[in-house]
Amino acid sequence: MIPFANTWPYDIVMKDVYVAQCPFCLSPNVLLPLRIHELTSIHEGKKKLLVFPCCHNKLTLIDTDRDYLLADTPVRNKHNS
Repeated sequence: MIPFANTWPYDIVMKDVYVAQCPFCLSPNVLLPLRIHELTSIHEGKKKLLVFPCCHNKLTLIDTDRDYLLADTPVRNKHNS
């Protein structure tokens, strides 16, 4: 089981994948360089390096569900949990 600290919520709007806020620089409404079919392949076991376009920080995605991206490292801390 992946710890909650390693999760970050996402939304799909018009076939685009967004996060309400970047976990690193806190920019609002960030369009992620991910496609819906990639979410499925990540859920099926393929890892994906995600580079946030706002600040260029990197996160390795190891799983997804309908609401959360699941990373191999913590993305939540005191100011954004």
